[in-house]
Amino acid sequence: MTTNCTISENKQSTPRKLLRRGVALALVLTSVGWFGCGGYSRQNAHAEGPHVVSVSIAKVQKEDVPVYLVGLGSVTAFYTANIKSRVDGQIMRVNFNEGQIVHEGDLLIVIDPRPYQVQLEQMQAQLFKDQASLRDARLNLDRYTTLIPSGSIAQQQVDTQKSLVDQLDGQVRTDQAQIDNAKLQIVYCNITAPFTGRVGLRQVDPGNIVHATDTNPMLILTQLQPIAVIFTLPEDELPTVAQHMKNATLQVEAYSRDNQTKLGTGKLMTIDNQIDPTTGTAKLKAVFDNKDNELWPNQFVNADLLLETRKSSTVVPTASILHGPQGAFVYAVNPDKTVEARNVDIALIQGTTTVIQNGIKPGEVVVSDGQDKLQTGSRIEPRNPGAGNATAEQKGSDNLSPDAGATSSSGTVSR
Repeated sequence: MTTNCTISENKQSTPRKLLRRGVALALVLTSVGWFGCGGYSRQNAHAEGPHVVSVSIAKVQKEDVPVYLVGLGSVTAFYTANIKSRVDGQIMRVNFNEGQIVHEGDLLIVIDPRPYQVQLEQMQAQLFKDQASLRDARLNLDRYTTLIPSGSIAQQQVDTQKSLVDQLDGQVRTDQAQIDNAKLQIVYCNITAPFTGRVGLRQVDPGNIVHATDTNPMLILTQLQPIAVIFTLPEDELPTVAQHMKNATLQVEAYSRDNQTKLGTGKLMTIDNQIDPTTGTAKLKAVFDNKDNELWPNQFVNADLLLETRKSSTVVPTASILHGPQGAFVYAVNPDKTVEARNVDIALIQGTTTVIQNGIKPGEVVVSDGQDKLQTGSRIEPRNPGAGNATAEQKGSDNLSPDAGATSSSGTVSR
């Protein structure tokens, strides 16, 4: 009985073994197909080549680069005058309009001169009286002097008469000084412009009484042509500036507060004689013609001091410069549209333009945007293929072109 049961179980297990073998065979075929497809995909990917990165490029230029020092400053009137009265009196006439340009010597304000005219006439009358007394005293002195040899008059009386003559002579001189003072007061009643400039807002009107002791001015006159700009630079830059000042007159350009609008071009006048210890900066003064009245007193400006111009410099866009463990480098574009990392020595960074001393040559092409996806050997596709023929000089057919506008033709500070 036992033998029959065993045979029966073996017969039942045979279909199960066949089923298991079928499943295993299906799994093997599936795995082979998967690996085969994967291998095909890798072969296709390899056949398609490396990933192409879209970047912006720029041609390395050879330019004259101006070197600037930039400071923050304010405009200061070359001359400023608070016009006040030097006499007491009533304003009779105002001869200017607010905002008017007046010239040196122009009559601005007239103060009533009549009280001082009366005083002048009084002083002149007193002088006439004292002069008559002086003439009489001198005649008596002459008479007394002629009587001395005859002994008809005492010497003491002659000396007394001589003293009287001197006293009257002093009185006459005092009267003359008072007359001159009265005439000067009349002159002060006519207030004139001390220099050519622009009149500000009027502080007084005709009919008002003004005094010589008033604290508020009647008007403020400022000279706008020429005008000055006072700006600051770090103390470390002063030796360089002083050295360049010995060789030539340095140019200063004034820009608006947002650094977008050029307001004028002037010349550096002087450097202050001391350094501010709290800020470590020194003041410099530049003078501007200001013919178009673009500069106004107390206006904040950005002052760009031109130190020198470096001739025939190798320049690239500042955006193309990267920094790594071994220093600054750029991605140079090869004729086959691949890139390589090239170490460079930076001589100067001036706004959007960087001057390269070594490592790259004019005419070569560098990547100016999109470098974060690159490494040596990466293949690129320029975003601006029609901008020029940057690599035509290298190969003649690849037609790589620089990023238009990446470098300034003048090398000035970008604004």
